[in-house]
Amino acid sequence: MRKKLLLTIPLSLFFQTIHANESGVETPSPYSANLTVASQYISRGFQQTWGNPAVQGGFDYAHPNGFYVGTWASTVSDDFIRDANVEWDVYTGYSRSFGQLNLGTKVAYYYYPGAKTTAETGHTRFDYGEIIPEISYGPLSVKYAITYTQDYFGNNSDTLAIGSNKHSRGSGYLDVNWLQPIAQGWSVNMHYGNQRIKNFSAASFQDASVAINKVLPYGLSSSLSYSKAWDKDGYYQKYSNGNPNAKVSNPIDSTLTFLLTKKF
Repeated sequence: MRKKLLLTIPLSLFFQTIHANESGVETPSPYSANLTVASQYISRGFQQTWGNPAVQGGFDYAHPNGFYVGTWASTVSDDFIRDANVEWDVYTGYSRSFGQLNLGTKVAYYYYPGAKTTAETGHTRFDYGEIIPEISYGPLSVKYAITYTQDYFGNNSDTLAIGSNKHSRGSGYLDVNWLQPIAQGWSVNMHYGNQRIKNFSAASFQDASVAINKVLPYGLSSSLSYSKAWDKDGYYQKYSNGNPNAKVSNPIDSTLTFLLTKKF
């Protein structure tokens, strides 16, 4: 997986060159890539690298008609996801703009190579997929991710010890963001999320964050964010992935994260 991440850099440098169309007007390449170094990886309020640094990268193709396809990956911690070192996402979608209004739908799949639970919990894998309708207007964007695979992030009766032969297909994540420019090259992003895990309400959670972003020279950008998640009854207070050698902690506690990103 690290080899795949490194390969996106020279490919993106090749594809990102400016091309001239038949009329002589220069147009940007539909290919792009990004590489991020982060103090940790936070997703939906969860500390997926257990407070340790993360390396992340992605590669995208966006057609002028609104169709796009891409991939993205990040290092993760096996203290959070048993036997996992990498999260690898693939996605495709379509978006259309009408002035400030943008409508779209994305289909995504999240893959954790080699990661699964023990025999006692059914050798459940953490991989899952979502369909994500989205709408944005000006600084406000709203998405709702619906799990189409049998389980959301491995949540079922075997792994949660709740009920019998129940799964979490149909779980949903509401994702609301407000991105507001505040000065030249500066912006603030405020986020609220609500994850409903179908058939397992005790494991449902909410999260919120605020980030200050700065555009830097040479295609660089930085972000400093504060995030926190919370659940109904302290369900994640002493989280363990089931591995007797894994650390026990609270992965949704409040935390600060710094990111430095290079776009190609």
